[in-house]
Amino acid sequence: MAEPTAWSEPPDEPRHECVLCPPLRFRFNGMAGLPGESGVIAGDRDFLLIPDVAPLADGHVLLVTRDHYRCAGEFGRTTWERALRWRDRVARLYRAAYGSGELLLFEHGPARSQGGGACIDHAHWHLLPGTPGIRAVVEERGRPGAPAGRAVLRAHVRSGRSYLLIEEGGVMTVHPGDGVESQFLRWAVTAAGPDGTWRWQETFGLPGSRRRFLRTLRALRTAAAALPDGDQPPESHQ
Repeated sequence: MAEPTAWSEPPDEPRHECVLCPPLRFRFNGMAGLPGESGVIAGDRDFLLIPDVAPLADGHVLLVTRDHYRCAGEFGRTTWERALRWRDRVARLYRAAYGSGELLLFEHGPARSQGGGACIDHAHWHLLPGTPGIRAVVEERGRPGAPAGRAVLRAHVRSGRSYLLIEEGGVMTVHPGDGVESQFLRWAVTAAGPDGTWRWQETFGLPGSRRRFLRTLRALRTAAAALPDGDQPPESHQ
């Protein structure tokens, strides 16, 4: 499988606007003929849970901050704790939808614009069912991991260092992110599992990608509706 190469931001994308902030938040959904606001799985005052517009697998979702943060390394304590609660909620959704609560979480954490392999400078965690073993792939590429937490990520960003955040098997690690190619962690997912297309531009809007998005939306909404009332987030979109 070919390794990722450098890629610039999408053509004609306005540099002064963020595609994960209003009014552009669902622009790519509209371009691909996918639900936008109506395609939100769940949300609260801080986060939205939405299917990835070019999913690597069924169940591939993004946990996106409503407010603009560059990455999780900018989170305060409360926002970090709420993000972890959302991570746990997604594990429960996966258990209900797919039979296992194991998940992979990853983030490209840019300290500078487009750093750490990020295509979008707005905090978002990728979550997928299962634990394919991308940490080993990343470390084989000379990116050793260390235990991660909010303080560690903040230290990276404050010192101007981009990072790669990975959680699998319940263990969260941070890896050096400066100098990685765009979408490096998406590539690592496919390198660790079945061969597949990892560049979102190559599957975006194609029929198979759209069907995967819609299957994810249906499966996780059904799972969310079945959760106990006390496990539903405020202002949830069901």
